Amino acid sequence: MQQNIETTEKPELVIETRNLNIFYNDFRAVSNVNMSVKRHRITAIIGPSGCGKTTLLRSFNRMNELVPGSHAEGEVIFDGQNLYDPMVDPVEVRYRIGMVFQIANPFPKSIYENIAWGARIHGYRGRMDGLVESCLRQAALWDEVKDKLNQSGLALSGGQQQRLCIARALAVQPEVILMDEPASALDPIATLKIEELIQELKKNYTIVIVTHNMQQAARVSDYTAMMMLSDAQRAGTVIEYNETNIIFTRPQDKRTEDYVTGRFG
Repeated sequence: MQQNIETTEKPELVIETRNLNIFYNDFRAVSNVNMSVKRHRITAIIGPSGCGKTTLLRSFNRMNELVPGSHAEGEVIFDGQNLYDPMVDPVEVRYRIGMVFQIANPFPKSIYENIAWGARIHGYRGRMDGLVESCLRQAALWDEVKDKLNQSGLALSGGQQQRLCIARALAVQPEVILMDEPASALDPIATLKIEELIQELKKNYTIVIVTHNMQQAARVSDYTAMMMLSDAQRAGTVIEYNETNIIFTRPQDKRTEDYVTGRFG
């Protein structure tokens, strides 16, 4: 029988990777990553295309396992427990570590049901109207949709759909929210709303975001992990990890400096 993840305390570190390697069949996509994610902070993962940013992000809630042939070696420690322990239920992991994807993917249901559905199947027994309103308020969407909760979520604008997906992720009360380029398909005004929302959410959640936008990483994150393809294995790895202001003003690795200043990438 699989066991649920038990949390007895709330340490500063929420997620810690230890010698993490991720494979797709025989191909090593991510190599020997050691990094940590701090509670109630925003951590950005940056780097050129194809260096494994999304693969690393998805390893934090075992989402890669949905890809046939994918497997991980090493550890991802969440609140003191290895998520890849065979006794850990991956479904439970994904409730506690939610995911928001690059392209908004609301369910073909009403705005209300987009929020309520996940909470309901997860066994929520409280007042559903209150939960829906709370999640939409946290996602800065309530005032825009409160009079049309029965309309399809697909009828919303792109930026609104992305905030609806964030609200949907909040409905199952996660501790961590993973965001894979959540604003890459949005216009500047919608992007600003998402960035403001992320800053507000870190009061109650831990956020990890993948972004190609250097200005966005500098604006919203507290910590930044810089990924590159390793010369030896041609697999993605974290070459530098530090507070964001250090990464962008005093990086220790010349490759980081070249990337954040636009010399390559």
